[in-house]
Amino acid sequence: MNRDPAMHAPSFRKISGVTLIELMIALVLGLLVVAAAIGIFVSNRQAFRVADNLSRVQENARVGYELMARELRQAGGNPCSRNVRTVNVLNPNGIWGTAWGDGVRGYTGTQAFGGATFGTAAGNRVSGTDAIEIRSGAPGEVTVVDHKPTSAQFKVNTVNHGLQDGDIAIVCDFVQASIFQISGAQNGINVTVVHNAGNTQTPGNCSKGLGWADPPDCSTNGTPYAYGPNSTIARLRASAWYIGVSGSDSQRRSLYQVQLVNSGGVPSMRAQEIAEGVQNMQLEYLVPGTTEYVPANSITNWNQVSAVRVVLTLQSTESTGVNNAPINRQVAHVVTLRNRNL
Repeated sequence: MNRDPAMHAPSFRKISGVTLIELMIALVLGLLVVAAAIGIFVSNRQAFRVADNLSRVQENARVGYELMARELRQAGGNPCSRNVRTVNVLNPNGIWGTAWGDGVRGYTGTQAFGGATFGTAAGNRVSGTDAIEIRSGAPGEVTVVDHKPTSAQFKVNTVNHGLQDGDIAIVCDFVQASIFQISGAQNGINVTVVHNAGNTQTPGNCSKGLGWADPPDCSTNGTPYAYGPNSTIARLRASAWYIGVSGSDSQRRSLYQVQLVNSGGVPSMRAQEIAEGVQNMQLEYLVPGTTEYVPANSITNWNQVSAVRVVLTLQSTESTGVNNAPINRQVAHVVTLRNRNL
């Protein structure tokens, strides 16, 4: 049987491939899809970076303000009563934070204070930014059961009083308060807290007497005063807040706190970085009988300051703002000094 060769020849239409034009169209469509996906990814990534940096700025503002405001509210306060006269029997010394002073004192951007020096090293204060010092009795006070001024000994209500040799402390009742250094205390062992004078401590007490005198009587027995039962002893809390050079990047700034601490029985300063990206801090103060907040160099009596207006300027760590600039935010709050408004 004869077969027609034409019937078994392959069809060129069935075995033909993709034309060059079709391939180019497919590539263009694919590139458009990829470009759109990349654009969406980049846009979402940028939106995430903006939101992340903004949330960090807001978090730093919240943390910095809350911690500083907590101390400002207690400025000038002791565990007993407001506005009692306060005597300081510490030996005259240059140790920052050991003086009671006014409870609160501010410094403009050009005024120096002992808690931090101007400079460019990590932790140094940035020139042109304000600073503030705060004094108060620290939490965790203990109650006096008995006081013998001649032997310079307190008996307190618990052996777990938490007081240590070398602590700068404040004792008070509803008549007066006294600032002194603890010369003997055995936390967890006995209830006796000693405030002797004439020892080798730094700075040490100039007198055993804790009674009020202006200036303090620095003879051995000084001005005797016996604190009665239910008087209170607490550590002296001294701190300052300022804008310093960041410890992680010398080109950036942070909000710093410096505290008076007991280092092996000797009062010393400890600075710590609280919130990064805080570029500036401006402080203004209110005095009763006035309606305007004024800078620190306008205050003549710090004992009259009743409120502080805190303005923090913050900057993001990355340049995610308009025109690839860092995000900047300014936050303002007013803090009332509770011990001046009771």
